[in-house]
Amino acid sequence: MPPDLRGYISVDIETSGPSPSLHALLAIGACSILVPETSFYVELKPTSTRIDPSAMAVHGLSLEALTAHGLELHEAMRRFAEWIRTAAPADQQPVFVSYNAPFDWMFVNDAFHRTLAHNPFGHAPLDIRALYMGQSGLDWKGIRLQDLLDRHVEGRHLSHNALEDARDQAALFRSLVGGGRKTGAGC
Repeated sequence: MPPDLRGYISVDIETSGPSPSLHALLAIGACSILVPETSFYVELKPTSTRIDPSAMAVHGLSLEALTAHGLELHEAMRRFAEWIRTAAPADQQPVFVSYNAPFDWMFVNDAFHRTLAHNPFGHAPLDIRALYMGQSGLDWKGIRLQDLLDRHVEGRHLSHNALEDARDQAALFRSLVGGGRKTGAGC
């Protein structure tokens, strides 16, 4: 029997580097695992001007453009928390799901605690890579996201747009756990 995925939320982020204490959270994309059209996306004003050039090259976001047009961190996290409350059933703890959840989680958790003093997801993210390692028995180093997308989600390639990548992660997760629909708009 597949798990009840109504409270599972796929989250992807883009940042200016590898550490929330040194770098900025630049974009958050999220969607319901079960209904990926139920989604959230925000770009943020940078809280740091420190960058890792390789991180910036991946997503192509501009600190200058985000400084001019992004949301302040507190407002972005307030909106994200409100969206989570509407996306997950009231009787379920929302579950944060991501590929490389430790990375995405540390930025999101830090931002929630710095701005709202709590994280609506609680304290335990679910990592798709670790799930797949447990299911497949493959070595950690041998598991690559693109291989999983090729095998389970028609070979999609990450766009490094946080919302599009969150939707691809949702489709991958559904495929791995056998829950919910597997095709449709936004999947």
